[in-house]
Amino acid sequence: MAKLTPRKIVATVEADFKHFFSQFLHNESIGGIILLICTIISLLCANIPQLGALHELWSRDAGIYVGNFSLSMSVGHWINDGLMAVFFFVVGLEIKREMLVGELSSFKHASLPIFAAVGGMIVPALLYTLFNGNGDFSNGWGIPMATDIAFAIGVLSLLGKRVPLGLKVFLTALAIVDDLGAIVVLAIFYPSHALHFDMLLYAMAVVLVLYFFNRNKVNNMLFYIIPGILLWYLILKSGIHATIAGVILAMTIPSRTVINEVKFMVRVRYLLEKFKNAGNSEVEVLANPQQQHIIHRIDKHVQEINPLLHKFETMLHPWVTFFIMPVFALANSGVEISLNLFTPQVMPIAEGIFFGLLFGKPIGIFLFSFVSVKLGIAKLPTGTKWRQIAALGVIAGIGFTMSIFIDSLAFTREYLVNVGKAAILGTSFVAAVAGLGLMFLTCKAEKK
Repeated sequence: MAKLTPRKIVATVEADFKHFFSQFLHNESIGGIILLICTIISLLCANIPQLGALHELWSRDAGIYVGNFSLSMSVGHWINDGLMAVFFFVVGLEIKREMLVGELSSFKHASLPIFAAVGGMIVPALLYTLFNGNGDFSNGWGIPMATDIAFAIGVLSLLGKRVPLGLKVFLTALAIVDDLGAIVVLAIFYPSHALHFDMLLYAMAVVLVLYFFNRNKVNNMLFYIIPGILLWYLILKSGIHATIAGVILAMTIPSRTVINEVKFMVRVRYLLEKFKNAGNSEVEVLANPQQQHIIHRIDKHVQEINPLLHKFETMLHPWVTFFIMPVFALANSGVEISLNLFTPQVMPIAEGIFFGLLFGKPIGIFLFSFVSVKLGIAKLPTGTKWRQIAALGVIAGIGFTMSIFIDSLAFTREYLVNVGKAAILGTSFVAAVAGLGLMFLTCKAEKK
């Protein structure tokens, strides 16, 4: 048995810590837990006077002033229009990746989650409209359409290996299609103000420049970040919600590698052989100058085989999960809970959201999935049963992030926005508990 020296112990501990930290940063369930904690903090700040300072922070003005240029918004608007544009950028990257090489890359793979997601959007919107079709609250039909991917996957992951892998993949693909649908609804039906077509023309010109960079295999991040910021500003001023700029930018990010797979393998094998011959078989000795040069060349080829889309996604995913989404929850989840919140006049809003998320989602997902499978257009994921699809639909009723986002755009009066938030939070909690219980029962029965 090899003797453990202090140096080896330190190296082992360091490696274990790096592995743990890497796993932590890419764990969706941990992101969901942090999001839940921030939601609770926001609710406490909104309802406890002593903690009101944080709740009031979001309405304070903040701006950028450079010479004659100025851009001023409240802190809350910087979060919803600025930070959330980065969130939508990452969502756009995920959608593009899935459409190219993932679960949405072929009709065979994508058909079931697409049909399920469409059903999970149409039925909740219809149920909401049943309660609010002709009233002043009809504009809120988009609120119960969205599934919160972080919370939904976080809840599902609590059951561990009990849940079939195919079901987890199905939920992820469904949530991504759901996000795409929410983006379309947001862009078309919830503009932030009157449209300015001159700004849209300027934005189109920026997109053409980005497309030119993509076609000419420009892989420097700055060539996309700087025009991306300009695109965000132009979209903000155009009247379309600024977060859509993130999705448009994502579509222009290169997804192809600079070198192909064969060239990469041949070059790296050659360099590894050179690295071996240049060494002296000492495991713990720092690489000599010749080996260091070879390492840099290998790193260059690794960068060439790693597409810019993946680089952006890897870099930004932890920021979205552990900073942007928690900050969004802190700024948008605060609602004063009181018995006077749900008056008879505004009850249709709460009822529409409740029935739309808790019943509309599972009914729509199950019904459209069932029809698509029976027609031979799609097929169930391996190892799953219909009762599990129904239970998964309840989990998909966790609206939260996108629902709150649309709620803030659907209503102009703050009181109505708060009613919507309270209904979203309450329904999402019920959907999480009920969905977790149903999934536990259906997966347990499947194991027998």
